[in-house]
Amino acid sequence: MYQVGHYGGALTAYAPLGTIVALGGYGEVAIVGGLVCVSLSTLPDYDHRLPLVDHRGPTHTIPFALLVGVGLATMTAALVDASSAFADAGFVTFAFLVGLVSVGSHLFVDALTPMGVRPFWPLSRRRYSLEVTTAANPLANYGLLGLGVGSILAGVATVMVLG
Repeated sequence: MYQVGHYGGALTAYAPLGTIVALGGYGEVAIVGGLVCVSLSTLPDYDHRLPLVDHRGPTHTIPFALLVGVGLATMTAALVDASSAFADAGFVTFAFLVGLVSVGSHLFVDALTPMGVRPFWPLSRRRYSLEVTTAANPLANYGLLGLGVGSILAGVATVMVLG
């Protein structure tokens, strides 16, 4: 999929997590998490810029999603003031989940295309594809964006009603 489709996929995947965090009283953290999730959602496609790395190769795997989650959690733990209310394990875990959801959503959205992904590489070379649409389909890409925006709005409405 294209950038717009990945943004929509990330918003859709992040909406439940952001809603739960906001319902817990951390609305600002939920907003920042959503922004980070969307900004990282196209990270796997940086493989286009890396020599000797195949597109939809190592950067389109579950191990890479876990690596991004661990990296984001580690950066968060290092950057947050130890005396801050955000320095607890819950905040670092949230950062891990944001990284995981961001790349995980990318994998799922790419699995909608005929090219698919090999999420379990290097353990398995099996390709997974739902073959729903081509990556270049503007209707699919903007449809995913609409789904993502709708998911976030549903989360906001939930927080307004229950929070």
